[in-house]
Amino acid sequence: MAVTLKIVCALVLCVLITAPVTHALTCGQVTSSLGPCIPFLRTGGGSPPVPCCNGVRSLNAAARTTPDRQTACRCLQTAARQISGINPNVAAGLPGACGVNIPYKISTSTDCSKVK
Repeated sequence: MAVTLKIVCALVLCVLITAPVTHALTCGQVTSSLGPCIPFLRTGGGSPPVPCCNGVRSLNAAARTTPDRQTACRCLQTAARQISGINPNVAAGLPGACGVNIPYKISTSTDCSKVK
């Protein structure tokens, strides 16, 4: 009985170690990462603040898979529609202003289903 229990425990441990870890990006993560950018996105004057660019870099690092990038795209669109006073041109240029390249344009007209 003890040998069987050890074998079962070893198998469970192997499954846990080799199971793929999935961390799906959420809109909460997107909005909390980019929250410090809202005043800049409304005014667009000067350079984005450091906490804003840190959030942009953090979000870019978190959105490594196609589904995560599509989620980020949809969340950004939803936020852009809900937060008043966002300048669309400033929003589109935010990644570049922070020195980050993303594979799609930040715009309410972007087809997020085509983001890779």
